[in-house]
Formats: sequence, structure tokens, C-alpha cells
Amino acid sequence: MNPQAVWGSLCLLCFSITSTAKGDLQLLSFQPRTLYQYHYSLDVQLDHTPTLSPGGARLRAEASVQLHQLWRDHNGEELLQVQIRDLKAQHDSEEERSQDGTEGPAEIALSQEARAELQQPVFISWSSGKIKAFYGDQGESILISNLKRGIISLFQLQPHTGITVEEDVSGSCQVTYAMTNHSITKTKDLLSCTKTNSGFSSVNKIFGVEWQPTSRSQYVVKGNLLQLVLAEETHIVSPVLRSTNSIKISSRQQLQLVSPPMPGPAEVTAQSFEDVLASTEGQHQPLGMASLPFRRVCTHCPSLRAYLKVFDSQKVKIDTTKAATTWQFQRFIQMLRSAKKRDILQLLKRAPKEMLPFIVEAAVAAQSVASLAAVSDFLDFDKEPKFLLEKFLFAAAFSPRPSGELLQLVLDKLDGKQLAPEVQETGIVAVGSLVGKLCQQKLCGLQEVDRGVKTILAGLRGAEEEAKVVVYLVALGNAALPETIPILLDYAEEGPSSVTNAAISALRRFPAQHISSKVKLAMRRVFHEKRKSYDNTCRLAAAEVLLDNEPLPMDVINILLATNELETEMSTFLLLKVQNCLRADHHPARKIMNDVMRDPQINNYNFFSRAGISSSFSGPLTVTQDLLSTFGLDLLFLEGGLLRKSVSDFSLLSHGQQLRAAQVTIEAEGMNSVLGGSALEGEEEPELMAGMSAIFFDVQMRPIVFFRGYTDLVAKVLLSSGESTSVVKGNLLLMDHHQVIPLQSGLQVAVKLQGGLGLDISANMDLSIWEQELKTNINTRGSLAIDFQAELDAPFFQATLRSQTEVMTSIHFDTMLRFSDNPVLMCLQLREEQVPYREIFTVSKSAGSQSSTSRKGRQGTVPGREFALHQANSKICNLLLTAE
Repeated sequence: MNPQAVWGSLCLLCFSITSTAKGDLQLLSFQPRTLYQYHYSLDVQLDHTPTLSPGGARLRAEASVQLHQLWRDHNGEELLQVQIRDLKAQHDSEEERSQDGTEGPAEIALSQEARAELQQPVFISWSSGKIKAFYGDQGESILISNLKRGIISLFQLQPHTGITVEEDVSGSCQVTYAMTNHSITKTKDLLSCTKTNSGFSSVNKIFGVEWQPTSRSQYVVKGNLLQLVLAEETHIVSPVLRSTNSIKISSRQQLQLVSPPMPGPAEVTAQSFEDVLASTEGQHQPLGMASLPFRRVCTHCPSLRAYLKVFDSQKVKIDTTKAATTWQFQRFIQMLRSAKKRDILQLLKRAPKEMLPFIVEAAVAAQSVASLAAVSDFLDFDKEPKFLLEKFLFAAAFSPRPSGELLQLVLDKLDGKQLAPEVQETGIVAVGSLVGKLCQQKLCGLQEVDRGVKTILAGLRGAEEEAKVVVYLVALGNAALPETIPILLDYAEEGPSSVTNAAISALRRFPAQHISSKVKLAMRRVFHEKRKSYDNTCRLAAAEVLLDNEPLPMDVINILLATNELETEMSTFLLLKVQNCLRADHHPARKIMNDVMRDPQINNYNFFSRAGISSSFSGPLTVTQDLLSTFGLDLLFLEGGLLRKSVSDFSLLSHGQQLRAAQVTIEAEGMNSVLGGSALEGEEEPELMAGMSAIFFDVQMRPIVFFRGYTDLVAKVLLSSGESTSVVKGNLLLMDHHQVIPLQSGLQVAVKLQGGLGLDISANMDLSIWEQELKTNINTRGSLAIDFQAELDAPFFQATLRSQTEVMTSIHFDTMLRFSDNPVLMCLQLREEQVPYREIFTVSKSAGSQSSTSRKGRQGTVPGREFALHQANSKICNLLLTAE
């Protein structure tokens, strides 16, 4: 039936109803010894939104629903028997197309078992629209039981205006009732529904799913009898990063009374509901109204045991940056999640050395009890090589939704072991990341979390070397626990420069609501050097905490006024940082800074005419309706023209969520002594050092030191192989989402999103003492594979809409500095190689023994590009690169 025609007849029926009073309806009731027969129809449709997709899937069903009163107590509460009869279903068939190209319907043959279960009656305790209890067969198949829940949920209503909380097939939800001409409109807030958790999602919401549901039902009551119900709902689900690739779920139910009611069976004489139920056939236990979760058994998915039979280690090739490897990584995760411990152990023992990191990463990402147990048994931290142990710890740190068991495993492996410094440091950093992510999942109360926090704090108290202290502060930054802020403040104000920087960097990881007045007061003391002198990098870090977290106008003014007293390079850098904040629409302090800049005593040539070579730049890389990706570059130089600190940052902003995808910091100290310079009067020459720290997907890694001291520098220059230092290399599971959407009809749709990333980031610093040149290279290569699908499950029909996307990219960031010139010449290059991509859309349907699959796709290449950072940089690059 046409939906518009239904709504039209519904309105006519509303106007024809008479009532004894305005406003609320009379109490609803069913008469004894009367059989009420309703015609039930169901229409569910799944559609891809991209026009490229091969269509969708549609299921339609009709049935007769019979209802009669078995018993009524003195309070008016009724026991009703509800029974489904003569259900017929059909789906859109691609094999039977009409001449105009539309899909024709195909009948679905129900099995005898399904028909028998459908016809088994259920019972509800009902009082004027409110379902008090639901009774049925606990052994019934989940899908058929849910279908019955969907039908009886249509009898859940109230005959007066108001907001209430009801439990039905969707769970316990807030609903709003409105009365119009004696019809009832029921609007259900599906986002408010609470039910047994049957899914999971990534901690980083930017890698999750947007769900936009609506639900509206119209009830028509004549006298005190329910005449017609029309329930409609829609659900639009899409990856947060790409709403254009969404799936729309539409569901419509209609229940219409067939008149006139017929004579029915007599009431049962009994003292209670239990006595009445005992007199009926079958087993009838009290059941919950909310739909039960159903997980489809994958009949075509490869099992690990089957894979082991054909496993050939000689044919396995692992290239992290290829899309094929990333897809293989996701398939491994699926196999390992359903595999037994002994099979996973067998795979680990049989795999060649080159493949072991790949399998360990997949086992940690799978995070099943069996996979973690197998990894625990296999990895011997006293014997395994460092690279494999670090792979395991990296995989744990980047887990998209870690469990307490994973943190327990990491802590057990670190406890009491004499490990290589790199492994121990990576382990501590991983513990911090796991603690932070578990707390974001509201699991801070776990014993494992408490043990993890105590491990970090005990290590921090016992650390004597600066480098060790820095590692534990990095771990606290990854954890981002508000109760550790006082500890970070102590180290920020009292520690040496490397410790102060690490503590302030950790504070910058906290959301703005945790940067309290006490934190800001401490940052003011550091920036304005109220207690002692601080390195310029520490003062700038403190200023950035103040500027990035809802600054007071006075803070902005004082920081700008202080630039008159600062060294040229530091002043130049800070003023450019303020100008960047003013240009960034999304910066939280933009409005306050604009207000401050209206003061001509602040916004004038005297402040903004510094001629240093330090720079701070940020700008967009990609802008879509869902995503803003930005690139930022900070370069701080010493007064003599030497690079002190370089920070390159790639960030993602989407739907109010922000994620630091990658931030690489390169620092150099003590270079003046190497190039013939000297420290400023009254200052001690710092130790010669160059190193790097990195943050990937909001997880900070352990710092890496390129060289420390002149002897180490010379040795590494002479012995250098020219190869880059690997920062991170491996496969990460970024997106891991599983959500069950119960429809009002009792059917359910399972939404799954899995996104894997193959990543290879390397960095190199090349210092030529003789040519007085410094070159740094940061090379990022990767492949992203996203699998997004929705599965509709009914007792007699299954459909899957699937979207698969793969992208490969390579980004290079190079810096070149020549110190032989005065002023120092600096060239920055950010370039992206061509980006190949591919998309595949699939629709699969199955009804009984009939199944079909249709597929469409596209592929292409986005041309490579070089980003123009600013005009002055382009001129210097032309000069330096031409000279080479």
C-alpha cells in the first residue's frame, strides 16, 4: 500500500472518531470472548547512498495477527494471547527484472520449522496500552522470538500526552506522546535507548560511526479499541570520516484491525496469570521485551585451521605499505578472533621470522582470549629479539579498544625482567596508552588500570637519569589521568629543560576542562620565569598551553607584551604562533585574540615587525564536508641561526572530534660548538645532542636519540650507512566498530566498520660539518583499507550491503639548512606522491537456498602535489636546490 494513501486514510479515520472528552482518550481494553484479527505488513529496505552502488535490498512481509483476552483481574490488567498466522514474505530479486529495469519481487519459501515456530502463541500482561510482562518459549530461535517482540511492541502505548520511559523491542527508551484529534503520535528517542551491550567501538570517536535514527508511530483508537498502528523509522549510518558513504535503513510496519471482531474462546477461570499460563500448551517463561542480539554465522569465512593446512611460508610476502597487505591483516584478525589457542600457537611457531611481527600485530588487534593467551605463551621476553618485543608493545599501545586482559599481559611481561632499555621504555609508554584508553572506555576502576598507574608512578619516583624520567612523563601524558596533573606540574617547574619540556608536553595532552587555574598559574610562572630561568623551548611550550586552553584576555596581552623583552628568534616564533591562531577558524582562542587585537597598543608594527628566521605555519591539506586535515610546521632557531627545534604536525578534525594523526619533533642542542660558535655570555653551553620524538594517533612514542656528545656524533657520521631511522613500521587496526541496531519490527541490522593501516615512517638527520649543512627527512608511506558493511537478518532472509575502500599514499617532508651563509638559508619541502585508490560496493542477498551477489566499483589516481608553504620559502628552495 502507498504510504501517502495510508496516512491519508489515517487522518480521515481520526476525524471520524468521536469521544466523550477532549484531550486524553478513554482507557484501552479488549473485550472477553472476542477474537480480534489484525492485518500486519512489514517493509524493510537497505540502500547505499553512493549512486555508484549496485542498489540495495528490500524485504516485505504480510501476516494475520490474532489477539484475544484469556483473563482479566479486578484491577483491569489483561492477559492477552497473540498469535501470528499465514505469514508470507518476498524480497526484491535481481534475477526477475521487469522491462523498465526495476527489480521484481520474489516469494520466500518458509521452512516448516520456521512456520511452526511463528505460529506458536505468545502472551502479554497488558493494561490500557502498557505491557507489564511478556511470556514465550525461551528455546525459540532468536530471530523468530525477536519478530514476535516487534509485533507485540506495537501494542505498547499510552492514551494521554506526556514523556515517559518505555521498554519495548528497542530497549528502554524515552518516548513522547502527543494527542491530535484522538489519534496518538508516539516519537521514540532511539539515541536514549539502553539495552544489553552487544557491540564495541574504537576509543577514538573519529574512527567510529555516525548513527542518525528517527522513529515515529501513529495510533488510531476508536472508542476504547485500537484500530490502526503505523510505525516508521529510519537509520542512517556512515563512517565519521566519510558521511557520503552511508547506508540508509528504512522500516515501516502497519497493523490494522480487520472488522468486525469475531466470537472467540471464553475466558479462563483462574486465580492468577501463572495459573492461566499453566493451563495453556507449551512452555511459557517470562521474557524481556528488548530484542536479543543475534550474530550471523559466517559460512564463507576462512578458518585459521583451514588456513594452516595450506599455509606455505615461502609464498607469504609482507610489504607493510601495500593495500593487499592491509586487507590480509584484517582477514587475519577475523580468523584469529574465532580461532583456538592451539591453532594460533601453531601458526606462530611455523611462521618465518619475517612474518612473525605481522602475526603478533594481528593477534593483539584480534584481542580474543585465545589470541592473547597464545601470544603470552609464545613471547619470551628473556629470549625474543628486541624488534619482535617492540612490535608487540607497539601493537598494544595502538589498540583501538584495549581490554584489561591486554594491559595485564603487558604488565606481566615487563614485571621483574631485565630488558633492553628500548624494550623497557616502549613498554612503559604502552602501559600509559593502555591506561588512558581503558579510562576513556569508563574502565578506570579495573585492577589492571590501578596496577598500571602504580607501575608508572613507582618508576617515575625511582628514576635517576633524565632520560628515564622523560619516558615516565611521556607515559603519564598518554594516560592523561587528571589526578596526575599535580605531579606533572612539579616536574614542569622544578626539572631540567628536557624534563620540563616532557612534563609540559604531557599537560598539553589533556582536554581544556582539565587545564585549571592552578595549571595556568604554573604555566605563567614558567613563561615569565618567576622562579628560575628556563630554556626557550620550555617557555614557548608553557605559552602554548595558555593560548590553546580558553585563555584569559590578560594572558594573551601579557604574552604579547613579553615579546618586547624576548630574543629575536623566540619573539618572532611566538608572534607567528599568535597569528596562526587568528587565522585558524577552529582554534578555541580565536575570538579572544581577535578582541585583544582591536587594541592598537598591541596590534601594531612595533610588535609584529621582528625579523627573525624562526617560523610557525599551519594550513589545510584536505577539506571535505566531514574532514579537515591540517599540516603545521614550527621551526625555532637560535640567535646564531642554528635550528633548535622542528615540529611537523598532521591533525584531523571531524564532527567536533580532533585527532593528532602524526607529530614528529626533531631537536638539536649544542650545535654552536660544532660549527665554531659559542654560547651567549653568562650561559652554559648545552651538551651536543640531536633527537626525535613522535606522536601517532594520539599515542606518544619513546624519544629517539640520533647522537649524544661530539664523540658519538663523529662515530655515527663515519659509520653511517646512509639508511634512515625507523620511527614506526607495522600494521595498525584503527577502526573497529560493531553495532547491533534493533528495528521496531524485531529484525536487526548489524553495522560493522573495520579499518586497517599499514604504516612505514622513517626519519633521517644528516649533518655535514665540512659543508655546514643540515638535512632532515621524514618519509611516510602507508595504505589504508576500510571495510564498512550492514547486515540485515530475518528468520527467512539475509542481506548484506558492503563498501570497501583502499588508498595508498606517500608523503615526504624534507628540510635543508645551510649555515655557511649569513643569514642561515633554509628550505622546506612537503610533497605527496600520486595517490591510487579503489572502491567496491557489494550487495548480497540470501533467502532459503537462493542467493545472489552484485558488485560495482571504481578506481583512479589522484595526482601527486607539492605544497607551497610560503613565498619566501619557495625562493630559498629555488636558490639551494639550483645550487646543488
